[in-house]
Amino acid sequence: MENRDDQNPNNNSSSSSSFVIKIPSYQEVIQSSQSKPPVQSLFNPSQSFTQAFDYIKNTEFYAPPPPPAASASSQSDSSTSRGGSTPASLPSSAANSTGASSSSTLNRNAILVSHRQKGNPLLKHIRNVKWAFSDIVCDYMLGKTSCALYLSLRYHLLHPDYLYYRIRELGKNFKLRVVLCHVDVEDVVKPLLEVTRTALLHDCTLLCGWSLEECGRYLETIKVYENKPADIIQGQMDTDYLSRLSHALTSVRHVNKTDVVTLGSTFGSLSHIMDASMEDLARCPGIGERKVKRLYDTFYEPFKRVIPKHSSTVETSTQHFTPREVEQDEDEIARSSKRDKKESNLTVKSALSAAFAKYKVKVGTENNHQQEHENQKQ
Repeated sequence: MENRDDQNPNNNSSSSSSFVIKIPSYQEVIQSSQSKPPVQSLFNPSQSFTQAFDYIKNTEFYAPPPPPAASASSQSDSSTSRGGSTPASLPSSAANSTGASSSSTLNRNAILVSHRQKGNPLLKHIRNVKWAFSDIVCDYMLGKTSCALYLSLRYHLLHPDYLYYRIRELGKNFKLRVVLCHVDVEDVVKPLLEVTRTALLHDCTLLCGWSLEECGRYLETIKVYENKPADIIQGQMDTDYLSRLSHALTSVRHVNKTDVVTLGSTFGSLSHIMDASMEDLARCPGIGERKVKRLYDTFYEPFKRVIPKHSSTVETSTQHFTPREVEQDEDEIARSSKRDKKESNLTVKSALSAAFAKYKVKVGTENNHQQEHENQKQ
């Protein structure tokens, strides 16, 4: 190739549009590869993390972190000097905000427990609601305006003034103040009376639980129904007439919903059913004698039972007795009592004599039979 180029120099100079491509030899390629260090690619994994990090430090994408004790002004200056690294200070504030929001939601949806209750076995039975320790005055904070104080009757017997001082610490910061009393003693009359009196005098609601599971269920229920209205615990009554009629008549024993439909279709309304006679009620199919009597007694039985009072009429006479007559009457009473005693004694004696006489006759007959039997053998 070089000889050809040397032989035709005129042709290369003459043609302006032609150009020469110089192909390096094998030795030149080897020398050039040995003289230059190999370029490390970001896509190829390095042998260790330190090597890769050292390489990233040398690039333009790396910026050193700010000092830990730097002020806000130095952080703002460093962020403006770095240009594209201004969002680096945002994740810390975002993390703080998310942490605060998560803690607030946790405190709002959980029962806050005072540090005084550490070690209380009641905490093991609060399973359906989250709870967390917090610096609070009450034992359990169940909402913004509701709290609970835990009291064991056994502890109350040792420290009778404990409940009074704890209620006084609460003040008037809560609308609902619950005294959760764990009944863990056998003789509950006197201590429970003292706890009830203290709770009523200080406008507190007393809830008594005979086990730790029951006390934990009370706390869970109050927390779950914190933001729910009071109408939710009321029974739902249907608005249609047939449902209300069946609800009223099925309260009578032995009357079912089928009988209610029969009575409603026959008489039309409850007032007509109440005005019907026993014969009219008995004509309805499926209404037997027992149901008729139950309905009729329910409709006509008075709400207030009248208990007849037997008035004891004491007959008083207007006669005046002299002392001699009074003495004669007393003598007659004494004689009659003596006579009754004698008669009773006679009756007892006569009964005993009759019994002995029967026994003698029986023994005599047995002896006669034995003698006859012996004579026959002889």
